[in-house]
Amino acid sequence: MSQYAVIGNPVKHSKSPQIHSLFAQQTGRVVEYTAVTLEAGEVDAFVKDFFASGGAGLNVTVPYKGKAFELAASCSQAARLAQAVNTLLLDDAGRLRGANTDGFGLVRDIKVNHRVEIADRRVLILGAGGAVAGALAALVREKPALITIANRTVSKAVQLKTQFEKLANISAVGFEQLDDTGYDLVINGTSLSLEHKLPPLNQEILAPACCCYDMMYADSDTVFVSWAKANGATLALDGLGMLVEQAAAVFEIWHGVRPQTDAVITQLRSP
Repeated sequence: MSQYAVIGNPVKHSKSPQIHSLFAQQTGRVVEYTAVTLEAGEVDAFVKDFFASGGAGLNVTVPYKGKAFELAASCSQAARLAQAVNTLLLDDAGRLRGANTDGFGLVRDIKVNHRVEIADRRVLILGAGGAVAGALAALVREKPALITIANRTVSKAVQLKTQFEKLANISAVGFEQLDDTGYDLVINGTSLSLEHKLPPLNQEILAPACCCYDMMYADSDTVFVSWAKANGATLALDGLGMLVEQAAAVFEIWHGVRPQTDAVITQLRSP
């Protein structure tokens, strides 16, 4: 049986094992997929031992996507652009290869599943970690009118701006520097939702018909989704659809077949 896992911290809440199990049933595969919590100092050794013992593929989540990029001997274009990896596998030569499907999953969920356009829209992204870097790699290709990256530590937002500014109209600010510019799409890419916390925000950032999207997800509304609903967002969405869509892209990388996502999203949202 092929061995797969997702590593991160925290990761116990992850629905990835269930998603990949449903994909496997749908496509007639037999896989074992587990969630593994690691401390920062354990990542290198775990990845090495996992593949040395026959492991077939790893997913990587918060906060180790940057570390996975450093470990990979080669990377997909999206991963190189983001300098963050959410998928690891061995290439034909037995070397560690990294990919990043986060941005693909985000854009597909927003555009296809929820029919929200990104082109020519004003986009605000909260946070500047590996998840945001992966999102930017796909968002810039949609040609939004502007992208603002807001982060508690401004230098990290500036670093992402530098990475992507040749591809899009991007600015970088601290949370306290957000003004009354109205955004059409506000994406929470921080991990604060996992701590039931919220970035410092004001209602003025929401343009009429604004869509708010939390890249995190939970069994009930995240704090960010609740805030968005309370402050007049037309759509307030969590990241479950993104998770399923990026997982489908990962599944295709690992198994060579693309599973259907609609039924899986519906099943995961069922009480």
